[in-house]
Amino acid sequence: MSKIVGIDLGTTNSLVAVVDSGIPYVIADAEGQRLTPSVVHVPGAGAEPVVGHRANRVRVLRPAETVYSVKRFIGRRGSDIPREDMLVTYPVQGEGSGPVTIPLPGWAWTPEEISAEVLKKLKRDAEASLGEPVTRAVITVPAYFNDAQRNATIRAGELAGFKVERIVNEPTAAALAYGLDKLKDRAKIAVYDLGGGTFDLSILELNQGVFQVLSTNGNTRLGGDDLDKRLTDFLVQKIAEAGGPKLAGPETHGLLSRLREAAEQAKIRLSSEEEVEISLPFLTAEFSFSLRLTRTELERLTRDLVERTKAHCLRSLADAKLEAKDLDQVILVGGQTRMPLVRRLVSGWFGCTDFAETRGDVRLGDDFHTAKGPQLNTGQNPDEAVALGAAIQAEILAGGFKTMLLLDVTPLSLGIETFGGLMNVIIHRNSTIPIKAGEMFTTAVDHQRSMLIHVLQGERERARDNWSLGRFEIEFESAPKGVPRVGVQFEIDANGILHVLARDVKTGHQKVVEMKSAVDVSDAEVNRMIEESVDNAFDDLRARQWIEAKLRAGETLTATRKTMAEYDAELDPEYRQQLLAALEAVEAVLALENPKNKTGDPAKLKAATAQLDEVTKPLADYAMDRVMEAMLRKRGMLPPEPPAPPAE
Repeated sequence: MSKIVGIDLGTTNSLVAVVDSGIPYVIADAEGQRLTPSVVHVPGAGAEPVVGHRANRVRVLRPAETVYSVKRFIGRRGSDIPREDMLVTYPVQGEGSGPVTIPLPGWAWTPEEISAEVLKKLKRDAEASLGEPVTRAVITVPAYFNDAQRNATIRAGELAGFKVERIVNEPTAAALAYGLDKLKDRAKIAVYDLGGGTFDLSILELNQGVFQVLSTNGNTRLGGDDLDKRLTDFLVQKIAEAGGPKLAGPETHGLLSRLREAAEQAKIRLSSEEEVEISLPFLTAEFSFSLRLTRTELERLTRDLVERTKAHCLRSLADAKLEAKDLDQVILVGGQTRMPLVRRLVSGWFGCTDFAETRGDVRLGDDFHTAKGPQLNTGQNPDEAVALGAAIQAEILAGGFKTMLLLDVTPLSLGIETFGGLMNVIIHRNSTIPIKAGEMFTTAVDHQRSMLIHVLQGERERARDNWSLGRFEIEFESAPKGVPRVGVQFEIDANGILHVLARDVKTGHQKVVEMKSAVDVSDAEVNRMIEESVDNAFDDLRARQWIEAKLRAGETLTATRKTMAEYDAELDPEYRQQLLAALEAVEAVLALENPKNKTGDPAKLKAATAQLDEVTKPLADYAMDRVMEAMLRKRGMLPPEPPAPPAE
């Protein structure tokens, strides 16, 4: 079945994440970008929509055909949309109980259809990264989304080709991403989520590994977009004061889009800088504009918008029948929470002393500050936390992370070295213990009398790059290669001790060896091994492919030469030359092996071996006919072969 991915379908940006080998990560697109702007440009009737960064760049030039912040409209009726939400640079229609539509070239789109285009882009990125079709997803929504909005989100996923396995509340997903499932039971967490277009505050309680939403409050029409608009309006005013053009009416939408983009970039930069210059050369043919903007000025312009979230925080606490001092942590989610003003105000409201007491502009006496408040947790990337949490939820649905709070897990994969120096995994990392797993192996050399069992731990493809846990041998009767059968079984007990059993299937002879603990590995060592496996993933995969192709080529070369020698006198000279040419082609690719890392081009080797297979088909058929003929003569079913003529 398809992997289940986690998707944060955001107002400003959307992300797709997945869990691989127990590690959740956000999937990047072909350009290495992990955040996909939730922007769709429709260039014309019947034309393929442009999505993401490309659409965002076009947004300034073609604002009337470029849709953004559509999450504000999804699942809403015309009467639900305030007039201020209609003031976007693209047309929006909707009245009474009718649906909201967006008239664009070709036809009127619904918010679900626009969202589906963003999801299709994420789906393509995930499939390109994972190398397999992706048809199942967990999609997150704000905790206060109603049924209509949730169903509309599911519909968008289905239009994009996903089976939506579950809709997950964004605060729950964020709490998982922060690792808050590992807090003590009855821990209480506030999730302050201020994104591009929406805000919500949720109070969660952890109870035996399950998060329960005690209360939620928010505003579907308040977010970073509103701060951008406030700064854009300020710039419009300054341009007018400087004698610039009057920016009003549909004909100025292009200039307003350019201005809004400049405002957004300035806001982002002021989260890490104290002052920036906004420069808009040739705003019109006769007018250029520039302005130096300080962080203090931005905070003065937008403080009231951020402070509007305070009432929702108070109401959510009251609904949960809690005070700020009852909370263990306050976590920040959403890109807008990078803004220093947001962090200071939230810290003061909840009494997070590590932030609030150091700043004089947070009126502690007026807010519900306490002597001992919760921790303000900013340890995760606020843009990625929800997507990572969705990926964790997806992995749980797929059968991973089973009762992860109650059982220990294997930190790294366990396996044995196989012919060619590769690692064959028997127990995968993050498997819950106790666990037992096994596999059957055979010999690669004629007349072996023993097999070396080399036990390995790690995530790399080649044995030499993993950790050795121990070696032992098991003996068996001499036989041609591929005939002996040795079963190898790994068992990890509840204490994390690995027991390795090797048994000769024919005689029943076996050995059991106890290895060191397979679980007692330091976090630093585990992280180093995982990082190395990620950094070297492509090289490791190429090495495995080369070794496997080399072994296959070696077997084919040996078998072909042996058969040619046996029937050499009966081969047509022209066909013999074809065989020799195919053999030389394989050997030529093998000769190109890099002596340093012992790898070559697996694709070329596979192609040369496939060609040799094709050329040797008549030889193989002829050899099989001769063997069958000899067997039938032996059984008396055919007359004896006539004697060879006497020599002169």
